[in-house]
Parts: sequence; structure tokens; C-alpha cells
Amino acid sequence: MSKNYSNEKRKEKAFLFGVVFDNKIEVSAQLKELERLCDTAGVEVVGQDFQMLREINPTFLIGSGKVEELKGKVKDADVLVVDHELSGSQIRNLSDELNIKVIDRFNLILDIFATRAKSNEGKLQVELAQAKYFLPRLSSISGSSGRFSSGGVGTRGPGETKLELDKRHLEKRISYLEKQLDEIKKNREVKNRARYNSNKFSVAIVGYTNAGKSTLLNLLSKAEVYADDKLFATLETTSRKLFLKLGYEIILTDTVGFIEKLPHALMHAFASTLDEAKNADLILHVVDVSDSQRKQKMKVVNEVLNNIGAKAEILVVFNKCDKIHLLPDMDFDYVCISALKNSGIQELKAKILEKLEKLKI
Repeated sequence: MSKNYSNEKRKEKAFLFGVVFDNKIEVSAQLKELERLCDTAGVEVVGQDFQMLREINPTFLIGSGKVEELKGKVKDADVLVVDHELSGSQIRNLSDELNIKVIDRFNLILDIFATRAKSNEGKLQVELAQAKYFLPRLSSISGSSGRFSSGGVGTRGPGETKLELDKRHLEKRISYLEKQLDEIKKNREVKNRARYNSNKFSVAIVGYTNAGKSTLLNLLSKAEVYADDKLFATLETTSRKLFLKLGYEIILTDTVGFIEKLPHALMHAFASTLDEAKNADLILHVVDVSDSQRKQKMKVVNEVLNNIGAKAEILVVFNKCDKIHLLPDMDFDYVCISALKNSGIQELKAKILEKLEKLKI
């Protein structure tokens, strides 16, 4: 018998599965991030496993022998979360073989965004990304013994509205959402032109999720933006005024956190927050310096900035410097701070002012 997922008040239990194609990649770091994503989604992790692959199995993604091995490992879980994109048929095949709901990393991230979007635009953007993710997978998912359509993580919609998995409905909804977002984009462009014509410099805060961006914005601008030690604690673009010195005001904008293997649909859906970085006069790249994976995470952020065509100078802001004893040698400009302990902030402000003053020349 298939498990019952209709009671969303009960915390779902997840078994995590990592896929590794390069043995140089730390699978433990991959699974740790996946576990944090599950925690953010309100899902309890009860186990994990991984497999090294030379090539993808089109039926299951992983080897059939590993699938047999997993049958005994996932018996206490409600959902298998795979740290790799799955096709609709792979979701169905794994679900049928393991008698469990199956979602991939992308669907998990979409689900988190769906439950955390607050603004009307954010909700529309997430719903559009979800619809585009599910549309090519519908025929396969609908055949997975009803496990996927019975609710829980992976099926939640923006504003706590359950996602409707119907092809005709999704196609109409995609068209409607795209028109609504086009109108919002036009209105935003008008407001942005007015802001840019005000001769105020624009500074964008970017960084890997949970690096401390929102905490830094609150500290610099005395804002009260929600900040928490979770991945994607905030999803909305937030702009605040910052006075660097008497008569010198800039616009400081916090953007949504980046993450490795961000779903392509979300890259498009959150074009507005990425535009803030693309059009900024200066970019503050916030990095958790105490993170052992900081180099890889910096690379992810830099790749996203390159992909969107961001041309502004980047000032690296190493956060959480109170947690380390010695910084490694760097061949780029940076400032070392602790947003939580309010240290290094005056040096950061001075550095921002120095960078912007050069733009006037």
C-alpha cells in the first residue's frame, strides 16, 4: 500500500540521496546543503545515501542495483529527495519501485520559494516557475500511483494554495501569469528610471543564501528585514536608503540568495531581483568566510553575475570574521566584518564611499 500524505500538519520524513559524477566533489557538503533545504521546507531528514555515477540511467537516474538497496533504507520515510534534476519518468519509476513519493532538488527549492513568497509579484513568479517545472512532467507524475498528487512538500503553491496538477489548467495559467508579470515589469521599469534619474548611487547586496545579506542590510540601514539562520530566509527584494556621510545618500538593495544548481525557471522568475544587481553601480558580494565551501559558493555567485551581464565593480564582504583566526591571502579587494557583532561596519562604509567617489571622476 502507498503511504498517506494527506495530513500536512504532521512533519514529513525525508530520505536524501546524492548523485556524484566527479569524485573531487564533496558529497557530504552536497547532502548537508540538501538537509538544510529540507529543514527550511519543514521536513525531517531520517537518512541519506549517495552513488558515484559514470553515466545517467535513463530509467531511474541511478543504477537498478542501488534502487533495490534503497527499498530497505527508505521504509521509514515519506519522501525521497534526490540532489539532481529528475525527468517525469524517472520520478514515476523511482516512486513505483520504492513505494514512496519522490522529488528532486529543484522541486524542493521551488516548494520553499512557494511557501515563503510574500509579495504579489513574488507569488506570481514562483507559481510561474512551478508551472513551467511541472508541465513537461505531468503525464509521468500523474501515473506514480497517486503519491505525488496527495499533498505535502513538492506540491505546495504560493500563499499556501495547493498546486493544481492539470495540463490544460497549467497551460492557461502560464499564459495568464506571464501577462501579469509583464505588466508588473513595465511598472517597475518606470519606477526604476525615476530612481536612477535621482542621481543616487545604487548598491546591490548579493551572495550565496544564508551568507548574512539581510543581517547586513539591517545593520547598515537600520531596516527590519526578516533574517534567520535558514536557507532562503527572505525572498523579496528590499531597498533602503543609506547615508554614508552628510548629504550623501545611496540606495542599498538586498537580493534573493543564490544557490548552486538553482532551477533555470527560478533564474527567469526572479529576473527583477537579478536586475537590481545587473543595474547597480556597486555590488557587495557577501561571503560567509567561516564556510569551508566558500570558494565554490563564491564561484556560483560570480557565475550568476556573469550570466546576467552584471558589469559593476564587486567588493567582497567577508562576513562572520569573528569565527576565524586568520584570513587566507586574497588577490582581490575585500572588507572583513561581523554583521552579527557589528564589527568592521565603519570600514565597510568607508570602502563603499571610496568606490562610489571614484565613479564620479
